[in-house]
Amino acid sequence: MNVKRIHVAAAVIRGTDGKILIARRADKQHQGGLWEFPGGKVEPAESVEAALSRELHEELGIIVTAARPLIKIKHDYPDKQVLLDVWEVSSFTGEPHGVEGQPLAWVSQRELAEYEFPAANRPIVAAARLPGEYLITPDDLDTPELLRGIRTAVPGGIKLVQLRAPNMYDPKYRDVAVDAVGLCAGKAQLMLKGPREWLGDFPAAGWHLTSEQLRKYASKGRPFPEDRWLAASCHDAEELSLAEQMGVDFVTLSPVLPTQSHPDAQPLGWEKARTLIEGFSKPVYLLGGVGPTDRQHAWECGAQGVAGIRAFWPQG
Repeated sequence: MNVKRIHVAAAVIRGTDGKILIARRADKQHQGGLWEFPGGKVEPAESVEAALSRELHEELGIIVTAARPLIKIKHDYPDKQVLLDVWEVSSFTGEPHGVEGQPLAWVSQRELAEYEFPAANRPIVAAARLPGEYLITPDDLDTPELLRGIRTAVPGGIKLVQLRAPNMYDPKYRDVAVDAVGLCAGKAQLMLKGPREWLGDFPAAGWHLTSEQLRKYASKGRPFPEDRWLAASCHDAEELSLAEQMGVDFVTLSPVLPTQSHPDAQPLGWEKARTLIEGFSKPVYLLGGVGPTDRQHAWECGAQGVAGIRAFWPQG
């Protein structure tokens, strides 16, 4: 028997100080006592945007004035199936308060990880904490150029950096990684690449798996606890499925458009990328031939944002 999936509109509400509003579920509710992102059920023939506005007015007493899609998540609990249609609310009028008596809390992105959410909300926590742009370092730079670029990009607003240097021999990469960790500390999240044996040597860094590593290790599960970022490079539905199996926090999906670095790779195109994202319940960065000006288009496709090398690398 097919069980109808419950369609829920939920909101990541950001204040002017960047903090995010969360609410505590009543003990008598499903998943009671846990924290959640405000929202509620989408009624028949109601648009998600309309449902979100209605629910936030009923629950919090606010009127939404600016919102955009953030992520869609399908999740199966033992007793129900849900589709969470999550939007980011960046502007509203009114002072949020628990109209139904529910406790509220404004928390920083970092503090979100300290609260207990229903399992279906975990990808929302990741999406709320991740930026819209993912900088990948070029692979043809010497060490001073590489570190100089990171030193410029991070104060310039980049919050997520992948240290990609496939042409470096291992000891040199590890030395650069030590310096990059220091440059990013407290300012940006650094993602490293390399053998699994290095995982314990850089506890402040996240890890970005190649598609080859993903195929090799996915069946073994997540290699470290959830308090460290884990990402993977994906190119098709099979690799996205493996990433889901491994429990990664986010992925890159590529190539979206033709690229100079991989001229023989068949690009997915925007519509294929959209279709792949619809079947995946984790944040996705679109990569390959895209840049900062494509971020809005990526959001419209359901992506977290865009990733890039030269398009994001500081010039000069």
